[in-house]
Amino acid sequence: MTILAIQKTWLKTHRYYPFSYFLKENFPFKVHKISIHAGFTCPNRDGLAGVGGCTYCANESFSPNARKAIVPIKEQVEKGIKFLKRRYGAEKFIAYFQAFTNTYADVETLKTRYEEALLNKDIIGISIGTRPDCITDEILDIISNYTKKYHVWIEYGLQSIHDRTLQLVNRGHDYKAFEDAVIRTKNKKNIKICAHVILGLPGEDWNDMMETAQAVSSIGLDGIKLHHLYIAKNTAMANEYLKGNIKTMKMEEYVSLVCDFLERISPDIVIQRLVGDTHGNFLISPVWNVSKGEVFSAITNELKCRNSYQGAKCALCPTLHQTQVV
Repeated sequence: MTILAIQKTWLKTHRYYPFSYFLKENFPFKVHKISIHAGFTCPNRDGLAGVGGCTYCANESFSPNARKAIVPIKEQVEKGIKFLKRRYGAEKFIAYFQAFTNTYADVETLKTRYEEALLNKDIIGISIGTRPDCITDEILDIISNYTKKYHVWIEYGLQSIHDRTLQLVNRGHDYKAFEDAVIRTKNKKNIKICAHVILGLPGEDWNDMMETAQAVSSIGLDGIKLHHLYIAKNTAMANEYLKGNIKTMKMEEYVSLVCDFLERISPDIVIQRLVGDTHGNFLISPVWNVSKGEVFSAITNELKCRNSYQGAKCALCPTLHQTQVV
């Protein structure tokens, strides 16, 4: 399907290319992700890359499975399937290895845990969340083998292209590590690549974030996950926020900013996430008191008010005819 054909399906509804549309275009059945905690940790916690983790990170705040005692992957899959079938009418599923760094182990351990999830007949894909400094060619070979039978994504945590920001938030890697990981992953056929980006990180202004948009668009990603900076309990960043050293955005500020970002990325990049959230009572700030759906609607409405859309200001992207977006 061409870029223009894809755009026609979402221009008059969302004004950006949502993951739900991507799934409908690629599968004849309703597909949902199942979040899995496979028992991995992170090199930024155990001392290999750093200690203490990223300053904003409380993994248990966004990955509910990370707060619980680890149960066998097979049981997590079965429970997730039962819930998603009942709640959303889902038919097939992507096993999403979400919590912590899901390539941070020896290859035999990785294979065992991935393949435990893939045993279920209703699993048609796998998505592996990891860090760009935790991928090797040997691991990529293992993951690439799954593309023969499954829909496969690797999700790389990036957050920003600016090394000063990555250092400030204690990421434990630089932007070059991300570029290298993407290039090596693209050399393996049929692995789709998604990057995670946080808007509103300390020390970054509008220009910094738009530079991140342009860079991630030009590197050839298949998908992106965006969310605003939020402050969760039990994080180093929470301490700085309570001292008054960090500010968070109002919803209106974020909506405008994310629209600016979307305008500068290619229209064939799938938007897998547009807003972050926390589970339970972990959130300190910002408290918007709105649903995710209301944020999505506000983003679409802002793009409509601008008579704009994802890719409208992307220098390397084809220009859409005006009649397609009015």
